[in-house]
Amino acid sequence: MDLEQESTIAVDTGLTNDIADSCNKLIATQNKIRTIEDQLKKEKEIESNLSENTIPNLMRKAGIEMLKLADGSSVEIGKKYLARIPASKQDEAFTWLRSNGFEDLIKNDVSLSFGMKQDNEARSVVEDLKQKGFAVQQKTHVHHSTLGGFVKEQIELGKDVPHDLFGIFIKDKTKVTTKDV
Repeated sequence: MDLEQESTIAVDTGLTNDIADSCNKLIATQNKIRTIEDQLKKEKEIESNLSENTIPNLMRKAGIEMLKLADGSSVEIGKKYLARIPASKQDEAFTWLRSNGFEDLIKNDVSLSFGMKQDNEARSVVEDLKQKGFAVQQKTHVHHSTLGGFVKEQIELGKDVPHDLFGIFIKDKTKVTTKDV
């Protein structure tokens, strides 16, 4: 069976030109977006280098912590605390948190999986847990921003926090406050 012989399709060439033009516009727009995203990435790298390296280093060399600019803006260097528990250290990190009184940082989500033909059992367990006031799912974790805040607080209080367990990274961050006009 030859499909070309058996089918007759009327094609509006004006529409195909419109489709082709629209496709070309789409490709051009996608290329522009990629270019702009690449430019944005480069600008963010420049900003990061200025904020985290160049300005803090210059201010340290000058022996100043804060600077007022002629326009009334101020510049100061602060610390940014980043932390993320490596998967390989999760049990050890949770043990440390629990043994040092910080177990409230650990979120504990619980979930259950049931096989086929266990629909009634699943509904029964869910209903039982709901009656007891529980949501059903389990996953233990500490949110990275919670952990970062905890690490910052502990370090600023002079407490010892195991850097390797919590993947701690501390970097300088320039804060520019502009004067409202």
